[in-house]
Amino acid sequence: MARYQIILAYDGTHFKGYQRQARARTVQGVVEDALRSLGWNGRTILSAGRTDTGVHAAGQVIAFELDWAPHTPVELLQALNANLPEDVAAREVREAAEDFHPRYSARARCYRYRLFCQEVRDPLRERYAWRVWPAVDESLLDDAARVLTGAHDFAAFGSPPKAGGSTLRTIYSARWERSGDELAFEVTGNAFLYRMVRRLVFVQVQVGQGRLAVRELEHAMIEPAALIPGLAPARGLALMEVRDDPIGIVNDPIGSSDPALAAPFEAIEQRQDFADGSLNNT
Repeated sequence: MARYQIILAYDGTHFKGYQRQARARTVQGVVEDALRSLGWNGRTILSAGRTDTGVHAAGQVIAFELDWAPHTPVELLQALNANLPEDVAAREVREAAEDFHPRYSARARCYRYRLFCQEVRDPLRERYAWRVWPAVDESLLDDAARVLTGAHDFAAFGSPPKAGGSTLRTIYSARWERSGDELAFEVTGNAFLYRMVRRLVFVQVQVGQGRLAVRELEHAMIEPAALIPGLAPARGLALMEVRDDPIGIVNDPIGSSDPALAAPFEAIEQRQDFADGSLNNT
């Protein structure tokens, strides 16, 4: 019996989020079904975080124990992908330490949010990006992103996994990049509050459209205050990477290894009271 670490990618369009649910299609559910066909009989797989309905991933990390000897990790990768649906893929498989946990081992998470500015609907592109109109001022987006880096109280941008929990988080980097006519917001932090990334994107778009001043955004992180309500749509968001090494990560005054801060894809809060039972996170 060995513990395996998997880098997982998925298109979140047709999933009710990551976490297993009794009467809904979820990422965890289809992965566990695929593993059972390979002889896995565990209770649950471990993950670095739970993504919300419609959110995608290129670098989700999961782990599980499996009696796979004498087969190799490469053969496990092939067998797993042969049993997964087309909208989920195992990208990498490796043996991990017996105490490895994707959430508690994570030092940083990186998300990317894609959008484009266009007046007319574009159904093909809008599956994976948010169409924004009126167009945004990119220099204002850049100004807004610079305000986000560092250790701040992000209470105005999300809620903690548990009631009364800390809303302090450290953002290591936040920037906007252009590719053709598309803009992408890339943010890396020790952990994220419930729906925090989508909220950050929405608020920055309000800044870019001249509806909110950068100073109001900055003030909201010093003294939480009511801002324009709203969230960017889930379809533009993807979890790109979960890092468990300290390379390139600045000293974190909050403590990224604290289990209380370790639940991301915008740190998740389990909402069992939702009618659809979905568990959201970024």
